Amino acid sequence: MSPPADPAPPPPGGARTPVLADVAELAGVSQQTVSRVVRGSGSVARRTRERVEQAIAELGYQPNAAARALVTRRSHRIGVVAASTSLYGPALTLVGVQEAARAAGYSVTVVVVSDLLPSTVAEAFQELRGQSVDGAIAVVPEDASQAAVAAADTAFPCVLAPGLDGAGVPDAYWSEVAAARGATEHLLSLGHRTVHHVGGPVDWAESRARSTGWRTALVEAMRVVPRPVRGDWTAASGYRAGREVLADGATAVFCGNDHMAIGVVRAITESGLSVPADVSVVGFDDVPEAAYLNPPLTTVHQDFTEIGRRCVRVLLGRLSQRIVEPGALSPALVVRESTGPAPVRRRGPRAVAVERSALPAPTAPVVPTAGAPS
Repeated sequence: MSPPADPAPPPPGGARTPVLADVAELAGVSQQTVSRVVRGSGSVARRTRERVEQAIAELGYQPNAAARALVTRRSHRIGVVAASTSLYGPALTLVGVQEAARAAGYSVTVVVVSDLLPSTVAEAFQELRGQSVDGAIAVVPEDASQAAVAAADTAFPCVLAPGLDGAGVPDAYWSEVAAARGATEHLLSLGHRTVHHVGGPVDWAESRARSTGWRTALVEAMRVVPRPVRGDWTAASGYRAGREVLADGATAVFCGNDHMAIGVVRAITESGLSVPADVSVVGFDDVPEAAYLNPPLTTVHQDFTEIGRRCVRVLLGRLSQRIVEPGALSPALVVRESTGPAPVRRRGPRAVAVERSALPAPTAPVVPTAGAPS
């Protein structure tokens, strides 16, 4: 009996290029299922899709874009117009877009705009159109950009990352109102008579959503609504706003993002007070540094990478003429050490009258943690 033949040597340059059958074997599914995932079909169960996407990532599988383009008459390229890749949220959203696009066999072309003027955003979409993208994702959260995004949607399908509202373009919805409401209710549950608010720029829809959630919680609880103080998402603006709310007698502060919360904490400690014994502080976003501040920051956790993935799923649904409803995700409140019981404290805040109105329901879930996340 002759010895078994030696295995065929790998092709020049290393291991054999993975093919669709390899993905199917690793994921434990049929090749047709892998093909549906790659095409962005909605007829695949979520857990199965995730298993296939993981197998694609592990193997480094890349569909033959040239062959697919001949058959489908598509470039299999997604465009992204991004306002900033330096801010924590937009940067991670872009990571999620690239991961999901790669798993579906699409490449990504990113155009970063220097400002959010309508003309600048329109030029960015025009640049993408010249590169024959099949569709685009907009990460441009200022109101002034809405018209440019809506206009681009007439040239090729567009999807908005959460932020813009009222543009008439599909988005990957993220329930920020409910999250902000839950954060404010957490502070009220600790015995604070009211909660001050350091908000982001008023022309950002995300900022308005978080302010709405804060105001909703106070009105529902029949509490005084202090005058909100606006920052620009930076720690420096949070520091200035912190000095202002302290002068107004704040014992609890809900901030529109973590960086402004960091500035507020600095203002509190510089004034001779402590967090949370004198003033409780809640942020929003759960940046990596939040768990390692002194004290660790209570904040609303957002999965920005998942937002990016959802944007791709909604866009691929539009490209295949299907309606994909990803559903609203409610960010979770992560309770750390910057919030505590209300102290017996000084004067009350300046208030503004607010009428009760139709208010959104579900609150964000509370996820207590101890120290840094594992």
